[in-house]
Amino acid sequence: MMDILVVNGPNINMLGIREPEIYGHATYDDLVAYISREARAKSVKVDFFQSNHEGDIVDAIQGAYGKYDGIVINPAAYTHTSVAILDALKAVAIPAVEVHISDVDSREEFRQVSFVRQACVATISGKGFSGYVDAIDILTK
Repeated sequence: MMDILVVNGPNINMLGIREPEIYGHATYDDLVAYISREARAKSVKVDFFQSNHEGDIVDAIQGAYGKYDGIVINPAAYTHTSVAILDALKAVAIPAVEVHISDVDSREEFRQVSFVRQACVATISGKGFSGYVDAIDILTK
């Protein structure tokens, strides 16, 4: 069984409240339940980590070394600013897929820059919650 860590960055815990016209009305708990259900059907074990703090995300990525076969990461706002998260992903060298619920390429110009992308095997953007499951599919092939 493959073990995957799903990492979510700042404000993802506010799903359902934060800008529902962009992110929808489903909550973070709904996201976790959806991914868990889909992963179980694929015989994939998933663990979840969410933080609004960059250093905690770096610690979670470093803690994944030797423990997980893949990382699905939605760094949220840190996508566009964090060299530290990029460096952590490079350091552990665990295959990772970057995921964004919204289509960041059609939003503000600053959202179109991704630091973490260069440490990821793929990026999925604008597919809502199903993007996480697509990321799991990429990692399990």
